[in-house]
Amino acid sequence: MATTTSKTLSQALWNSADILRSKMDANEYKTYLLSLVFYKYLSDKMLLKASELLEADTDDLAQAQRNFEEAFADERLRDELINAVKEDVSYVIEPKLTFTHLVDMVNKGKFQLEDLAQGFREIEQSSEIFENLFEDVDLYSKKLGPNSSKQNQTISALMKELATLDIAHNGDMLGDAYEYLIGEFAADSGKKAGEFYTPQPVSQLMTKIVMQGKENQKGFSVYDPTMGSGSLMLNAKKYSNEPGTIGYFGQELNTSTFNLARMNMILHGVDIENQHLNNADTLDGDWPTDEPTNFEAVLMNPPYSAKWSAEKGFLDDPRFSSYGVLAPKSKADFAFLLHGFYHLKDTGTMAIVLPHGVLFRGAAEGKIRQALLEQGAIDTVIGLPANIFFNTSIPTTIIILKKNRSSRDVFFIDASNDFEKAKTQNNLTPEHIEKILDTYIKRENIEKYAHLASFEEIVENDFNLNIPRYVDTFEEEEPINLTELSNSMRATNKAIEQAETELYGLMKELTANNDDTAQQLADLMSLLQVGE
Repeated sequence: MATTTSKTLSQALWNSADILRSKMDANEYKTYLLSLVFYKYLSDKMLLKASELLEADTDDLAQAQRNFEEAFADERLRDELINAVKEDVSYVIEPKLTFTHLVDMVNKGKFQLEDLAQGFREIEQSSEIFENLFEDVDLYSKKLGPNSSKQNQTISALMKELATLDIAHNGDMLGDAYEYLIGEFAADSGKKAGEFYTPQPVSQLMTKIVMQGKENQKGFSVYDPTMGSGSLMLNAKKYSNEPGTIGYFGQELNTSTFNLARMNMILHGVDIENQHLNNADTLDGDWPTDEPTNFEAVLMNPPYSAKWSAEKGFLDDPRFSSYGVLAPKSKADFAFLLHGFYHLKDTGTMAIVLPHGVLFRGAAEGKIRQALLEQGAIDTVIGLPANIFFNTSIPTTIIILKKNRSSRDVFFIDASNDFEKAKTQNNLTPEHIEKILDTYIKRENIEKYAHLASFEEIVENDFNLNIPRYVDTFEEEEPINLTELSNSMRATNKAIEQAETELYGLMKELTANNDDTAQQLADLMSLLQVGE
């Protein structure tokens, strides 16, 4: 079977969403498309593995299906094959429920939604790693069609479209295509997308920062307590020279998004034993509480200025207790930051994206910021351009935190103008990312771009970290040549006087003759334009 290029695969997957676009918004149809892509991936992978185990290797899914059916029908082979397949891929799908067989039923007009639903259940029941994975895929939703026949038609059309794609052979290409889909859904969903996606350029910048100097480390651990689709954590795989040893620890409140992250991990080839994911509220209940609890890297893009309970009992919570105050109920930004910082190793690096308000707001937030600065926890503040996130057009900041620093200085980078326009969004290009990263590493003053502020400077500014206080980007206007301006004004006044004189003359000559009047009015308009 021919290998589909990453770009072609991505575009083909996105085009298949056309079947659903007229029926629901992107935030809803992403669940159907991504779940079916994942089911096809699992089915295709299993069929090809079964053929390999049967010593009948093939790249042809139809042939692999026939091999599997024949072996399954043979009582002497069936149990041995099932055990071997399960040991290798952790699940088994009955021959009559594979994606390949179901599409064959579609083509014969015999497909039933219940068969696909049963396939989902078999996957979920095969291993803990797949438990409840498809629970939010409603195959009988009225949005797919007003009755079971129409619902069947919609899912059948989508499956036929996906059946043409070579998914199982593409390795990391499918993971990249999945990322592409998630990004496109985020663009289509607008504000609803903020819960599950961080744009790749921002993810790449943050990941490169937290992995700086640790690219060769075995057993590197990364933690994202607001992980969304898991994309932010998964970037660590791209920049590590020991990607197979990375441990991923993530928590997500939204169950649909949590399931999306689980699929995303598997499609990116992350071993089951390296995945440690939890579906719960990060602020209300600390996680993880069993070892390991601290990590080499903490990456976060939490919901901005979200509400939380801020109950007094949290003052006894070790995540917040040493600061004496809690983040306000109406703005949980610092609650998320302190949670992530609490789980950072002494030798680790944390990068979190937040709105600029955390840099200068007072009251409880001011006290928390001051405490962090006094312990030297805030290492770098990077100002990002406006309109680079799907869920907000406001400019944001990446705050880099570290423990046990020998200095309490803070490095400021104003990258607010480092972007290129693309449709309705602003994007960081690879050149922008490298510029910011290089500046971060060198930690040197750059006029109108970066400044290393001493702790004394921070104190003088009352612990206010608003970037313009430290990086002056003001551009003086070119000085005005008064002589040239005066000459220009005199010439303009002279032209106006001449136009006025001619205008008065024309007005006196106006007669009752319509033709003459029309011409005179045209001349009048001409003069008026000269005056302008």
